[in-house]
Amino acid sequence: MSNLEAFILGLIQGLTEFLPVSSSGHLELGKYILGVEGTNNLLFTVVVHGATVLSTIFVFRKDIWELLKSLFSLKWNEKTQYISKIALSMIPIGIVGLFFKDEIESIFDGENIILLVGLMLILTAILLGFTYYAKEKDKNISFKDAFIIGIAQTIAVLPGISRSGSTIAVGLLLGNKKSEIAKFSFLMVIFPIIGANLKDLFSGDLINSGISIETLIIGFLAAFVSGLFACKLMINLVKKGKLIYFALYNV
Repeated sequence: MSNLEAFILGLIQGLTEFLPVSSSGHLELGKYILGVEGTNNLLFTVVVHGATVLSTIFVFRKDIWELLKSLFSLKWNEKTQYISKIALSMIPIGIVGLFFKDEIESIFDGENIILLVGLMLILTAILLGFTYYAKEKDKNISFKDAFIIGIAQTIAVLPGISRSGSTIAVGLLLGNKKSEIAKFSFLMVIFPIIGANLKDLFSGDLINSGISIETLIIGFLAAFVSGLFACKLMINLVKKGKLIYFALYNV
């Protein structure tokens, strides 16, 4: 992988991690177009995913700090309930990550990966299209909603189904506040990505990746900076109810 390829793929990861267009699907398309071989690219994937997690933490640093402070207060209040809802939403993806990781990875290595990505992008478009008719009920995210949104996140491990798009769309279809669902969608993915990255780091599969430190840094910075931009943009777009445009894009 060259430095230019790392820069392009880092940009793709940063932008598509937050915009409802499927980062995994676009990364696969980007690798296919650039001719980047999938072998030995696990380390690069871990690095750029780590970059987007850091951009999420940076954007929501004040919210995260307030939630952490409330966690140690040992009081059952609105903030600790919010943390519990995030934890509940992570159960489905945690189960899949622990017990079906090899099956998921085999999908990405399949011969028909590009066809699958295309079909799943259409499915994402349909889901986003439904949000155009969703009626906001001005209600806070419930425990039931959190678990259902967590299931949507789990289904989005398939390449081409947008994680942010599916979780935000499901949250909106459940009638949750537009101002809250984007934040919840981005916060709920922090620990699953960190957990998956740590598992990969300690698995031994990253040894002899063949990618230089310079290339990894370029990919990291590209993903981090573009992730900051896309995260803030997506929050505003959800508030304004403009997801329908991404439905047209995915088609």
